[in-house]
Amino acid sequence: MTAIEAALGGLIDYAGLYPPAALDMQAAVRNYLEYRESRQASILGRFIVNIARLNELREAAGHGLGSMRLSVIAAQDTDPRQLVRHCEEGFRIESVEMKCDNPAAAARFAEHLPPAIERNVEIPVQEPGAEWLDALASLGARAKLRMGGVVAEAFPSAEAVVLTLNALAGRHLPFKATAGLHHPIRSRHPFTYAANSESGTMHGFLNVLFAAALLYSGGTAGEALKMLEEEDPGAWRVTRDAIRCRAFEWNTEQLRTVRERFFMSFGSCSFEEPISDLEALGWPLK
Repeated sequence: MTAIEAALGGLIDYAGLYPPAALDMQAAVRNYLEYRESRQASILGRFIVNIARLNELREAAGHGLGSMRLSVIAAQDTDPRQLVRHCEEGFRIESVEMKCDNPAAAARFAEHLPPAIERNVEIPVQEPGAEWLDALASLGARAKLRMGGVVAEAFPSAEAVVLTLNALAGRHLPFKATAGLHHPIRSRHPFTYAANSESGTMHGFLNVLFAAALLYSGGTAGEALKMLEEEDPGAWRVTRDAIRCRAFEWNTEQLRTVRERFFMSFGSCSFEEPISDLEALGWPLK
């Protein structure tokens, strides 16, 4: 395994059904199945779909359904037994993502899920209260952090992101990210694909990955903040056995550990855009 393979393996969950792409089910499923056969298939994670659309997914996927690794979006009032039934019907549900009003609601939902299904609970991207961290720990759940959206106000500040990552690292609580991470390096881009879209600064998924790696390995919040705010693509250096950013370097084993235990994945409505940007940076992807 190379350092890049350790850093990027299964990193991108495909959310083509959601804005700003907002594809129809047929197009999103077709894309996912094609990506699974592409040269960059190792970077592809799960297909993200709302629980209310699973029957529609079955019709669109046909015989390809069994090869689709699913992360299902559910509301706090969803009956968890629905997920059990869908698993019995052949859906490959590996993960559930839920947004709840409070930790108690998350606990009520999660306690009825099969143990094999991973739990992801969306929490506010700010210094989270102890009650949320306690709930994640007791549920064996992962935090879900919303990193952007289709308006400027949806993007949390770098300081808020670092506060949350630092709190999670301190508790050894893993997380996934969602929204606003189409590009590897922090930079300015349109928020949507519309011709008249507003533009603004977006967090880079490499910035998030290596800020998380710093905090997980005992780095300071100040160091992580600088990493999250790094906008120079030339700051990164890649070899077969290590990835370096400025004065910091991670070998293959360290990157594998961070990905397996802390930064699990991020959801993106585009798979091709992040890949194209990585290739433009000269990262040697397989």
